[in-house]
Formats: sequence, C-alpha cells, structure tokens
Amino acid sequence: MSPSLPTPQPGPRPTLTLITGGARSGKSRLAQQRAAARQSDVLMIATAEPHDEDMAARIARHRRERPPHWRTLETPRHIARTLAQDEATPPPVIILDCVTLWVTNLLLSEGSTWESAAAELDALLAWHRSHPCEMIVVTNEVGLGIVPPDEVSRTFREWLGWFNQRLATEADEVYLMVAGLAVEIKALSLQPSLPDPRLPTPNP
Repeated sequence: MSPSLPTPQPGPRPTLTLITGGARSGKSRLAQQRAAARQSDVLMIATAEPHDEDMAARIARHRRERPPHWRTLETPRHIARTLAQDEATPPPVIILDCVTLWVTNLLLSEGSTWESAAAELDALLAWHRSHPCEMIVVTNEVGLGIVPPDEVSRTFREWLGWFNQRLATEADEVYLMVAGLAVEIKALSLQPSLPDPRLPTPNP
C-alpha cells in the first residue's frame, strides 16, 4: 500500500476589520494598537491631503504617532491601483486611514460619479480578497445628525454611508468607538450582512 499524502493545510486568509465612530473617539489609536500587537510589518495607507494648515498639522501628528519602521503609502484615491503597482510584497497587516477622506476625495474629484466611486471600492475589496493579509479600515459614522442643508454634504453623507455598509458586510469584525471605548458590534447585529453585496445607487 502506498503511503497516503498529507492533507494540504489551508494558507492564511484575508481578514478585514472595520473601525467606525465619531471624531476624536479613538479610531486611529485602536487601529494602530491592533496592528502593533501583530508584531509584524505594517503598511499604512493614508488618504488625507494637506489642503490647509489644520489638515497639514493633523497629517504631521499622525506621522509622528506611527512607529518609524512602518511603511506609508499616501494615496488620496485609486487605492487598489496604488497597491497593485507597489513593488514591495504586501505585509501581513495594512491600515487604511481613513475612508472618510477617501470618499471626500472621490466626491470632489473632477467628473465624479457614484458609479466611479463604487468601482474604486469594488477594486479595493477585490484586491484584498486575493491577498492573505489583515486589513484594518478606519472610517467615520456621520449619519447620526440632522440632514445637511446643501446637496454636496447630503451626497457625501450618502456615499460614506453606503461605503460603510459595504465594508461592514465584508468585514470579519466591526468596532464602534465611543469616548475611547471599543464595542464589537457585528457580533451583536441582528442582520450581520446585507442580502445583496451590490449597493443601490444613493440619492443626493
């Protein structure tokens, strides 16, 4: 009798963690703590652009807070394309900080449409599914206040809300940050995923 071959062991699979919450709730800090706990190489994808002094100061502060050995890709849009063109091997952990500014950049870009924005999200999720890394995604929850009075702000709220829903559907874990406290909310959800992963076209 010929010896039986060992059963192939599955390799590491892609995982996605979504961290959402309000401003100054501790989202970025939690993302960095989780990444640092892996004790592995980390790639930071930063989507902010220094359009004014305040934003430039925020970007500088975030750079100081990161461990010096982490690598950073600053890309306001086309995140999947940037990752695909990056010559370095994808590390075990990737932080995307943040979706809020990514959506802002998409909305304010010349000739922007919902279809082109959704295609960028599709491309990022497709890239992630094909790479066995942990992606930690930071976003904001902006839909709890009053309806904005202008069209651009309403469209931004709609786009970000749909991005967050799609990411939460794909995510293994979803954390809501409140006053520095993290609550894993996907495990508590009565509907852990949307019935259809394709998103409807939001109304302005």
